[in-house]
Amino acid sequence: MKEYHKIQTVFKRDPETKFRTLLPEYSLPEFEYLKDNEWIWTEKIDGTNIRVMWDGADVTFGGKTDKADIPSHLLEVLDDIFKAPEMYKKFGVDGDVCLYGEGYGMKIQKGGNYIPDRSSFILFDCKIGPWWMDRDSLEDISQSLGIGLVPIIGNGTLDEAVEYCKAGYKSTIADNKDYDAEGLVLKPSIELSTRGGQRIISKIKAKDFK
Repeated sequence: MKEYHKIQTVFKRDPETKFRTLLPEYSLPEFEYLKDNEWIWTEKIDGTNIRVMWDGADVTFGGKTDKADIPSHLLEVLDDIFKAPEMYKKFGVDGDVCLYGEGYGMKIQKGGNYIPDRSSFILFDCKIGPWWMDRDSLEDISQSLGIGLVPIIGNGTLDEAVEYCKAGYKSTIADNKDYDAEGLVLKPSIELSTRGGQRIISKIKAKDFK
């Protein structure tokens, strides 16, 4: 199943600082055009990208790329969570299903702040055939499979999301209640694409303002 697409930062990065800081220019013309529309903001999780794939008969796992290795302790967790009977019950035999999420928690990045004694999986997107699932569908999948789903932090304009992230906020899923969230992932409230077919989706990280 196809690797997850790149998520473009809201603003362009400054080559003068070796791309460590941002410029006051939107990175895509679509962002500038849509900046005053409503966007849905979800918490960006600091983990490792995981794909859970269902072909109608078997469950397989992948990392951010096809060459990426999944830590053995996380692979055990995924095997325990995603069983073929449950996937069949939810998605049937047609297959072509890919759940995109983050492996997070113990021994993953700074995941001990999220879960100190184990690792887990949290869903952030799903594609079935050519279709990306909307939020209602993601919530249904999350509930049906008993898996976590990235929380909605707020909604509003793109600039409001940037200011919210710039001010910083605490992670809403971490066991450590003082742990700063990594940032926000931003989608228009109605799924949209560029004329080249790329999804309109963006991100902003708190560290970009430090």
